[in-house]
Amino acid sequence: MTKYKYFFYILLFSSCYHAHSQDNEIKSFSLDFNPFYGTILEHNPDIAHLITDHPTGFIVSYNKKTYGYNQWERRFNYPDWGFSLSYQDMKNQYLGENIGLYGHFNFYFLKRSLTLRIGQGIAYTSSPYDRNTNYINNAYGTRLLSSTYLKFGYVKENLVKGLGIHAGFTIIHYSNANIKAPNNSTNTFALTAGLSYQFNHDQFPDYIPNTESKKYTEPFKYNFVLRSGINESDINGSGQFPFYVFTGFIDKKINRKSTLLAGSELFVSYFLKEYIKHQSIAFPENNISADTDFKRVGVFIGHELRFNKIAFITHLGYYVYWPVEFENRVYNRLGLKRYFGDKFFGVVNVHSHGAKAEAVEFGIGIRL
Repeated sequence: MTKYKYFFYILLFSSCYHAHSQDNEIKSFSLDFNPFYGTILEHNPDIAHLITDHPTGFIVSYNKKTYGYNQWERRFNYPDWGFSLSYQDMKNQYLGENIGLYGHFNFYFLKRSLTLRIGQGIAYTSSPYDRNTNYINNAYGTRLLSSTYLKFGYVKENLVKGLGIHAGFTIIHYSNANIKAPNNSTNTFALTAGLSYQFNHDQFPDYIPNTESKKYTEPFKYNFVLRSGINESDINGSGQFPFYVFTGFIDKKINRKSTLLAGSELFVSYFLKEYIKHQSIAFPENNISADTDFKRVGVFIGHELRFNKIAFITHLGYYVYWPVEFENRVYNRLGLKRYFGDKFFGVVNVHSHGAKAEAVEFGIGIRL
């Protein structure tokens, strides 16, 4: 089941980067190669024993250039979109090596001399946790991981006949979002420097100016979403269980980029039912009864940043019904949404408590 969910994740995410185009659109792209050298951040003292050296690696990327042919490109200062392949030697025998595949956006600032890249995808780790052969690795509980990376720095493209330079820093995050314990995750901070080459650099068109009116709103819309997946509590070997999240919210699109929203949701998480049973038996001093309700109810506010048919979502919520103390009452959600027409959408996101992920949620919804 986990494998099929990762396949759906890849399929959904790949479709996010399919932009509308026509035959007369000029298609230009670049390739870049960025080696890096860094350190694993001790965001959790439980992984201190895994930080033994400075990890090294590289990121190679394909970047589809934009110049305003589609209206959304003009709104965001002509970003790139593309795909990245990363390799990282964690420089620790228990962590091993990671290979990642991502979709990404490049956003440009200060006359396109600074760039911010946001990449999201999956990674394969060579040495996941195994209770018999690799119990020291309490960072990665599965061989397939969710991975995010941020890359920020100076860029000078087409410096000499299409050749350009890059320099800056990168943060790479690996986690399985509690699909299976353990899941303490890692974050790498690295310095990067590299080269790029822009194909068809001598035929790149002029940027089309944005003449679109900035005033745009839509009436309130009602949304209903069903999210699901599998996860496990932090107790190793406690088992993977399905969960379901039933969400309803109202949104208001305030301009062509931003939508504000607020709503409520019901969490039905069967891993929490097993966690309650375990706590009632193993730690009776905590006074948790075996028949304590495992369901939770939350209220949340959020924002949606829209790119054509794609949206980046951020939610901040609070459990108003929280019968058992698990993590904390404040939660957050980050993810991607893909619209299919005006009403239907698919979504994939991470549900977390601060930096501690609880689950990767896959959902379908309707906007009325």
